[in-house]
Amino acid sequence: MNSLQSPFLLKTDHFEDILIYFSESLLGKENEDEILWDLAKNCIAKLGFVDCVVYLILEDRELLVQKAAYGPKNPKDHKLYNPVEIVLGHGITGSVAVSGKAEIIPDTSKDPRYIVDDDNRLSEICVPISHEDVIYGVIDCEHPEKEFFTNHHLKMLSAIASICAIKIKSVRAQRALREKQEKLLQIKEEMIELRLKALNSQLNPHFVFNSLNAIQYYVTSEDKKSTLEYLSTFSKLIRFNLKYLGAEVVELKEELKMLGWYLKLQKLRYDQFDYTLNIEDPVGKWDALIPTALSQSLLENIIENTMPQAPKGHLLVNFKVSKTTVILETHCSQWGTNALADPKPQYEEQNAQLLDQIRLLNANKGYGIDKEVYLDSESSARITMLTLPNLFSMDA
Repeated sequence: MNSLQSPFLLKTDHFEDILIYFSESLLGKENEDEILWDLAKNCIAKLGFVDCVVYLILEDRELLVQKAAYGPKNPKDHKLYNPVEIVLGHGITGSVAVSGKAEIIPDTSKDPRYIVDDDNRLSEICVPISHEDVIYGVIDCEHPEKEFFTNHHLKMLSAIASICAIKIKSVRAQRALREKQEKLLQIKEEMIELRLKALNSQLNPHFVFNSLNAIQYYVTSEDKKSTLEYLSTFSKLIRFNLKYLGAEVVELKEELKMLGWYLKLQKLRYDQFDYTLNIEDPVGKWDALIPTALSQSLLENIIENTMPQAPKGHLLVNFKVSKTTVILETHCSQWGTNALADPKPQYEEQNAQLLDQIRLLNANKGYGIDKEVYLDSESSARITMLTLPNLFSMDA
């Protein structure tokens, strides 16, 4: 028995004490760095080792990276300068990281896999930090004497590594949960902001004032019937938007009523504008729920970008209902204008808001909403297709 082994052998009776210490010391650790430094500086020191390095696996780069150390490389500020990186499968440490099986190397001079770090040492023990077939890293200890490490060392290091792996798993799970919650909160905040922007777009002062000015014409003309008709339509549209401000979904039949009111007021503003509102429903029940605020935003973008500059135009709005989807297809025909003309800056801004809302709904709800725009070469009509989920089938 050599002199370096005897102090350790005196401590083998304290195996349970070391595990209890390590388990208790981990209770207050909230990140991986704290766990690994506690392992290297405190626990390994209690085992009587002279050198130890703890590695973690970076799966995206297939590397082992030094994260903590005890011995000659142990810095005072818990920072490893120029940490060694080992490709998975290379060296003794890299081999253990791949196999997941601990190894004791009694004489490193006879193992071609041995990689010299800061000094050439003659014995080495490597233990994977693993739990439930997931390898998080490796504990790598070296000693200047041959045949220093024993099965007792292996037993203790394996137990410590298991405790460490369980803690790392817990920390990562908690971190993933926090990140998910923060992401969902951010998405919800963005959704609220976009809904307010959508409401502002749908009831923007330009649309409201122009609609009221158009109604005022009938008032001054003493056309009571038209005045009451358009005032009723305007109030219904306002009430609808306020009612569904905080709602995530709306029945398709209610959405069609709203779009009818909206298009009627737009025709009042733009006399040269005409429209057709149609629905294709093979089942004939209109049993469909769709996300709110998308269809009106889409139609407003199309109308406000084209009608003010078109001598005459027609907008076909067609809904195709199926069990899983509702496709909103619009055909915008403009006479006297170039259908491929560059969009107005206001349209680009409103379209960006619509695309942001679609992106967030897809990310938060997994709706799979899709928007396509193309030109029909035969009719020279700009065609827009908005594919929405039929949420009635999802709720059923």
